[in-house]
Amino acid sequence: MKAGIQTTGKPVQLEHVKITDEFWSDYVKLVREVVIPYQYETLHDRVPGVEPSHAIRNFRIAAGEEQGEFYGFVFQDSDVAKWLEAVGYSLAVHPDPGLEKRADEVIDLVVRAQQPDGYLNTFFTVKEPGKRWTNLTDCHELYCAGHMMEAAAAYYRATGKRKLLDAMCRFADHIAEVFGTGEGQLPGYDGHQEIELALVKLYQATGVEKYLKLAQYFIDQRGAEPSFLTEEWKKRGGLGHWSPVPSKNPPNLSYHQAHQPVREQETAVGHAVRAVYMYTAMADLAAYTGDESLFGACRRLWDNIVHKQMYITGGIGSTHHGEAFTFDYDLPNDTVYAETCASIGLIFFASRMLRLEARSEYADVLERALYNTVIAGMARDGRHFFYVNPLEVWPKASRGNPGKHHVKPVRPGWFSCACCPPNVARLLSSLGEYLFTVKEKTLFVHLYMGGEAEVELDGGMTAQLRMASSLPWQGKVSLEVTPVSADNFTLALRLPAWCSAPQVTVNGETVDVGACVRDGYAYVERVWSPGDRVELDLPMLPQLVRSHPQLRANAGRVAIQRGPLVYAVEEVDNGGGPLSSLVIRKDAPMEARFDAALLGGAVVIEGPAVLEEESGWSGGLYSASEKKGVPVKFKAIPYYLWGNRGEGEMAVWLRE
Repeated sequence: MKAGIQTTGKPVQLEHVKITDEFWSDYVKLVREVVIPYQYETLHDRVPGVEPSHAIRNFRIAAGEEQGEFYGFVFQDSDVAKWLEAVGYSLAVHPDPGLEKRADEVIDLVVRAQQPDGYLNTFFTVKEPGKRWTNLTDCHELYCAGHMMEAAAAYYRATGKRKLLDAMCRFADHIAEVFGTGEGQLPGYDGHQEIELALVKLYQATGVEKYLKLAQYFIDQRGAEPSFLTEEWKKRGGLGHWSPVPSKNPPNLSYHQAHQPVREQETAVGHAVRAVYMYTAMADLAAYTGDESLFGACRRLWDNIVHKQMYITGGIGSTHHGEAFTFDYDLPNDTVYAETCASIGLIFFASRMLRLEARSEYADVLERALYNTVIAGMARDGRHFFYVNPLEVWPKASRGNPGKHHVKPVRPGWFSCACCPPNVARLLSSLGEYLFTVKEKTLFVHLYMGGEAEVELDGGMTAQLRMASSLPWQGKVSLEVTPVSADNFTLALRLPAWCSAPQVTVNGETVDVGACVRDGYAYVERVWSPGDRVELDLPMLPQLVRSHPQLRANAGRVAIQRGPLVYAVEEVDNGGGPLSSLVIRKDAPMEARFDAALLGGAVVIEGPAVLEEESGWSGGLYSASEKKGVPVKFKAIPYYLWGNRGEGEMAVWLRE
């Protein structure tokens, strides 16, 4: 590791963390008991009323065990891979012989579909066997490979079974032969990043350094001149996978983050998911290689996203045209894209940056995306999902305005392009791995969730940590520290940005927070003894949040936040007029109360507002008359719960 990159170490592994949190345990259980089985049935085309996946059948056809044609998107294999990865994480913390048996059967099928040289892709095996590696721009070959490698690493860690891992090592070896700058090799990379971060995980699982170097190659090669994507397009005569006729326009390199070498990039551009998957790999490689220029690029790109291109909910990607970033401060609420997968990718990126340096902003953003966009992407029943996560919905516009057709007022059961549901499943199944990191003799606590962890610090010192948390409803957290024997080490506690007056006590004695805070973490160093108790009081008050003056979509508007949760108003709670006619009174207090009847219980926020009534409007479509308003009481619910009570309007940003 070169000087200049001071890592915060490694995460406490998933198998050493048990989540028993009152809030998050419900989600982990929902994924295990509902989402994973539901997606298994969907992959097997056994769920009535949803579009067939055909993903398992594609593997059967590729294995020569069934006759038929390939069906679905060119990247359909990745749905199976992400399901297997979610299963691996779930088994790591909750053994289930029945689920493991089903996963083993799927793995057996996947391996039977693998070609003798290690290649695996059902589209090219079944539909276009002579066109391997001829259209990396469009066809997601390395993307699908990467997801299956991630699945292999997760399943091996959980079960110790190597069948899928060995198969993916053979595939990675094949890829290493095909790609490179040597004679007869392809000097290329995939149009959709994923292989880069997956190869790092394969390296972590096997210790084979070749896989880390192959990840480095794909990162280094992107943006090199001449452009591989452009040269490949020329060889195909302008033909693309998505267009039946040759195109006169070469690939948009910015869309693929291939317009510059990655170390020179300063602004997040192009397809949002591809971008954050790539940034995640860049941060991984910076940690392993000590590459300060790569780390510097990660920092610049992070700052651009978080401070100029991120929604208050932790959503990214402001346009449905290419599911992409646009430009700084362009964050429309009603035509937003904010794909669920993009926020999951942002969480990946944030977690890797946390391992590089302990800045609380990374955990703040991770928490924001997790509590808001990610769990909003799944209905409370675990069977309906959002691909797009808007901040303003008018159902009539979703149906009648072609520019808003992508914005859904209720969650569909599945998607033909089903990347988001299994992505939610694999993230929530691996949630325990995002709470803690360890560096030398410091244990960092990044997220506050109830549970237990076994941690090992330098010198072989081990300790158990038991945490209780009342988040997101109240800001009370307690940690019981039990080292094997009394020893000196540091507990670094994140002080969330949403809390202005945090208090910390150890065994009832107040800690001078101001004297021990660095970059948003309170460093509490002492000789810890079994049973020592740390308590955090993180006051939560409803806040009216305003946005940067350049963010035109929110001019004159405010959003409501309490703790890590962003709030939204829904038509069902605020009838009597369009939500655009609701005006918040900034000078009046808001009340937070727990509503046990709301979708399993949640804190709602209520307060005085003014509603501009249509009945008081004296003009036609336009008039010089003043609008008349009547006093009303508004009710806001956590954003993640919206859309669970039928179709209706929704808004996050309200007039002030």
